[in-house]
Amino acid sequence: MTTDASPRLRADAARNAERILRAAREVYADLGPDASLEEIARRAAVGARTLYRRFPTKADLVRAVLDQTLAEEISPAIEQALNDENPKRGLATLLEAALSLAARERNTLAAAKHSGAITAEVNAPFHESLTLLMHRGQQAGLIRADLVPDDITRMLGMLVSVVWTVEPGSDGWRRYVTLTLDALSPTGASPLPPATPLGRVQQPDNWPI
Repeated sequence: MTTDASPRLRADAARNAERILRAAREVYADLGPDASLEEIARRAAVGARTLYRRFPTKADLVRAVLDQTLAEEISPAIEQALNDENPKRGLATLLEAALSLAARERNTLAAAKHSGAITAEVNAPFHESLTLLMHRGQQAGLIRADLVPDDITRMLGMLVSVVWTVEPGSDGWRRYVTLTLDALSPTGASPLPPATPLGRVQQPDNWPI
C-alpha cells in the first residue's frame, strides 16, 4: 500500500529550505555577515532543529544561499552575455551583473568569504565566461590585443573594491565600470608593461571574491 506522505514531506522540506535561504539573505542584509542561524530560523518561521537538519553548519547554509544567488542573477547574465553578438557589450553585461550583486548582497558575500563557501569551483563559470568574451572581443578588434585573462580578473577585483567605498544601495560603481570598459578599448591605447602572474595575496576580511 502506498500513500502520498513521502511526496508531501519532500515538498514541505523543499518549501522550508526555500524559506530558510530567502530569510538568510534578508537577515544578512539587515544584520551583517555575522548574523546568527537562530535569527535566520526565526525569520523563516521554522524551528532551529529544522534549519540545522537541512544545513548542519553555517558554511552549508551560506554555500546554498550563494548557489541560489548565482543561479538567479549570474547564470542568466552569463547566458545573455555569451549570446550577445557584441562581445564587449557582453563583457559589460557580466561586469554589471557582478557589481550589482556585490552591491546588493555585500553581507551575504562577506559571510560566504568568511565561511570558505567561495571557491574556485563556484567562481569558474563566471571567470571562464569573462575570458571567452575577452578573446572574442580581441578577435573582433573591440578589445585591446595585449590584455591577458589575469588582467580581467584584477580589473574585476578593483571594481568590486569600489562597492565598499559607496553608500549601501548606491549604484555609484557604474561610473567605474564605464571607465574600465573604456580602458579595454584599443583606440588610443598605450603599450602595457609585461603581464605578471596572478599571485595569491592576503585579502581584507570584507573582500567578497
